[in-house]
Amino acid sequence: MPKSDSILLNSMDSSSSIAFGIWDGLTPGIVKALNPHRHNHYTCMLVEAGQLEVLFDFEQLNMPAGTLFVCPPHQVHQITGTVGASGYYISFEGHHMTKSAKDILDAFLNETIILSLSELEHQWFRSILDSLKNLDNINTTANKEVQKPLLSAFITQAVICHKRKLSAKSISHSRRVISITNEFKNLVRTDYRSLKRPSQYAQKLNISVAHLNDVVKKVTGLSASALIQKEILSEAQRLLYYSQLSIKEIAVQLGYIDTKYFIRLFTKKAGRSPSDYRKTLSPNPDLD
Repeated sequence: MPKSDSILLNSMDSSSSIAFGIWDGLTPGIVKALNPHRHNHYTCMLVEAGQLEVLFDFEQLNMPAGTLFVCPPHQVHQITGTVGASGYYISFEGHHMTKSAKDILDAFLNETIILSLSELEHQWFRSILDSLKNLDNINTTANKEVQKPLLSAFITQAVICHKRKLSAKSISHSRRVISITNEFKNLVRTDYRSLKRPSQYAQKLNISVAHLNDVVKKVTGLSASALIQKEILSEAQRLLYYSQLSIKEIAVQLGYIDTKYFIRLFTKKAGRSPSDYRKTLSPNPDLD
């Protein structure tokens, strides 16, 4: 596994609008994605044929034809196989959606949305992507006013399908409980380097720590503190696996000035020290 000083971050060209098109195993963007990376934008892929194999944060997923996934910014992933796979892709930044669509998607910012589509759903999503692709053929000038509502409809429907899937698997909770939990998860995703205590998040949400813990526990089965530590641990594991940063550098990047404290915390949660974790993954580690 090639490593670098930090995890590769793929950015959209600042001059581009929404990037979309058709891909297969030889498409340059797919070849590039064979290395571990993350984006600073959203990425969607619709698998039309074959099977796409992707590693999402150490979880191997095999996605056959009829699968749609929406990947949030900053999640580490890597394409590990394209077994006769082809399909559509679309990459975009948040400002290309309507505010309502962005709010809906941001409620699931902490998750990669992966959907096994029915034939009717598959046809609908494909038709939107075809419409977006064909805009460049029928318009000679900027068409953001048409792209934006089409993209927003695409994303909103993806979230609706995802919520339907979740509701079939979980106990129903009130909108307020779900809203608080999603707001908390999104805050943790963006602020875990500087905010380590549930009380800091409760203050941001204008609720008590007890209420925050109660709500989060109902929905996720974990305490607020456990979710914060889980986010920290996940990023530490990514950096140990994918980067050449030293353990001290990783600790600092995660907001810990005291490296020894970070090592104790990681060891307690992961069951082994950061150096042991790295040694397990790499036969020749030299980055202690």
